[in-house]
Amino acid sequence: MSGQKILIIEDEIKIARFLELELTYEGYSVYQCHDGREGLDKALNETFDIIILDVMLPSLNGLEVLRRLRQVSAVPIIMLTAKDEIMDKVMGLDIGADDYMTKPFAIEELLARIRTALKKVPVFKEITNILSAGELSIDLDAHMVSFKNSSIELTKTEFDLLKYLIENKNIVLTRNKIIDIVWGYEYMGDTNVVDVYIRYLRSKIDDRFNKKFIYTIRGVGYLLKDE
Repeated sequence: MSGQKILIIEDEIKIARFLELELTYEGYSVYQCHDGREGLDKALNETFDIIILDVMLPSLNGLEVLRRLRQVSAVPIIMLTAKDEIMDKVMGLDIGADDYMTKPFAIEELLARIRTALKKVPVFKEITNILSAGELSIDLDAHMVSFKNSSIELTKTEFDLLKYLIENKNIVLTRNKIIDIVWGYEYMGDTNVVDVYIRYLRSKIDDRFNKKFIYTIRGVGYLLKDE
């Protein structure tokens, strides 16, 4: 029995349940999500050995889930789709899918592809993708934040905001630029959302450790200093 963890992100309940039963029988630990956004959050906040990801999902489609996951994770991902269209497959593989299967499919073939994908995963990581500012660090692979030896719990949006600030440390970033990168160009809400989340980060980092990282540049935006 392998005990390896598999996340199924599939909105068709019967298919998800069928996969869960078959994969559990094979010895995998299986988890289900039936919504793109829910699946993305689970994939970002927990560790899985492989993800089975449907393309057509409510809330957030599978290709967008894949795109966002590939920004922070190299977990093997097998895409599922009811469409047998070459462009869908090309797009998924270009974004970073490890494999692609079209419904309906034989479970034996899926199991074989899962085994193949898992064999490609290195047992040891030679490179750790870490960003830092002083003693504040972000491990992008593990999706973890810490100051010295203390772990910092952040939401997905807080993590994305801090990541962007550290990537551009010692550079002043405007509220509009932060919104474009962290919330997306399609965001139509109030720019005050940036101020709200900056306060969240300050309370969890600056205030907690009595160390000032995030500075307000009046009339412009924010700056994370690496001192």
